[in-house]
Amino acid sequence: MSTENEGTAVPPAPSAPPVPVDAPASAPGAAPQGRAPSAAPGPAQPEGAPTTQFPPVPPGRPGAPSAAAAGWPPPPPVMPVYGGGGGAGGAWGASYQEPDPKPKGSRGGLVAAILVAALVAGGVGGGIGYQLARNDDSTGSTTVSAATSGGDVKHDNGSVAAVAAKALPSTVTIEAESNNGQGGTGTGFVFDKQGHIVTNNHVVAEAVDGGKLSATFPNGKKYDAEIIGHAQGYDVAVIKLKNAPSDLQPLPLGDSDKVSVGDATIAIGAPFGLSNTVTTGIISAKNRPVASSDGSSSSKASYMSALQTDASINPGNSGGPLLDAQGAVIGINSAIQSTGSNGMGGSSQSGSIGLGFAIPINQAKYVAQQLIKTGKPVYAKIGASVSLEEGSGGAKITDQGAAGTAAVEPGGPADRVGLKPGDVITKLDDRVIDSGPTLIGEIWTHKPGDKVTITYERDGKSHTVDLTLASRAGDS
Repeated sequence: MSTENEGTAVPPAPSAPPVPVDAPASAPGAAPQGRAPSAAPGPAQPEGAPTTQFPPVPPGRPGAPSAAAAGWPPPPPVMPVYGGGGGAGGAWGASYQEPDPKPKGSRGGLVAAILVAALVAGGVGGGIGYQLARNDDSTGSTTVSAATSGGDVKHDNGSVAAVAAKALPSTVTIEAESNNGQGGTGTGFVFDKQGHIVTNNHVVAEAVDGGKLSATFPNGKKYDAEIIGHAQGYDVAVIKLKNAPSDLQPLPLGDSDKVSVGDATIAIGAPFGLSNTVTTGIISAKNRPVASSDGSSSSKASYMSALQTDASINPGNSGGPLLDAQGAVIGINSAIQSTGSNGMGGSSQSGSIGLGFAIPINQAKYVAQQLIKTGKPVYAKIGASVSLEEGSGGAKITDQGAAGTAAVEPGGPADRVGLKPGDVITKLDDRVIDSGPTLIGEIWTHKPGDKVTITYERDGKSHTVDLTLASRAGDS
């Protein structure tokens, strides 16, 4: 998972990430997290076990997936909605309604709210120097003053405060608006000195067809921007600042493959429109299979083998950086799971319950570089259609592909190694595959040309084959 994908409960999450195949059919899914638009109801899924060509997309509403069309990503299973920006749902990309005086009738507008802060008295721990004030004979009271104010305190380089101080100037709050006035807010971060900003696809989706796009830095400077490229399946987009300043400081990129469960995390974003918000947590899990969507009828699902974090992420955090303790970007906050949604496409917009999902930066970096270079995403595929049904014990190759095509693409990677309809893929390399969406997400962590080992079952017997992933360009 928008905005962040927020809201709906995720259907039994597969233990391993999904694999992409041919262009899967589009369908609504969990909401992305990139921006904070107003929630949009998700479409109902057709009954029956859905099938789609890899990478397929699960159907829009929870329940049995329906057959996916031949087009790109198949409809996703019920999963988290985008947590930060774009549509309604339980993933990062939940939508929001913009506050007055600039109301927006879009699913991305953030509802204006008056925040009332309760002041809580806190104890001052030992180790901070202080001095007693003189007694005031007129009042009989004695006060204690700190030797230094907060601004004078020197923070260690590894402290959250130090990391935030260094990273905040390189993060932006993104506002996207369509021609009809719909829009929302999300987050992004400086990718290079040329003015490229990386964010979620669902954060900028409203501005794709001639809409307005802007990015505002913490110092208040605002720049118009244009979309360089966007990848629906990966939920990654790259925008470029117009008249970008010459002193941009790109955030350093870490290595998401080396992240461990329990590592500290720091998330930066604009939850519910509150720009430049910093939250902390840990890596709760790795390789979490997630299919997310903004819940709209026209939305296609995004698949990821995500980093799970308990750092507080809410609508508007989508597209923002997930940092490690040294301030390096290890992921892009994209979706959240929330109890406040009544299912895929639910209209409620609840906040974080400690289940946030980020796109690993190693994958996002590759996608961003492709978008900057060609403007189009490139997906790895095995050339087979699999069922999007849960509980099948693996990714089952369907009897027929999307739109009546062959389930196994003639001459494709799967065909060349002898895979057939009815085969159930149970492992990709050392990753356990428990469903079609899990396979898609796992395949998309690879690049075209990568060699992988597929373990599958046929007639009760297990078999292993090696194949080389093919490629597909574009989302359609």
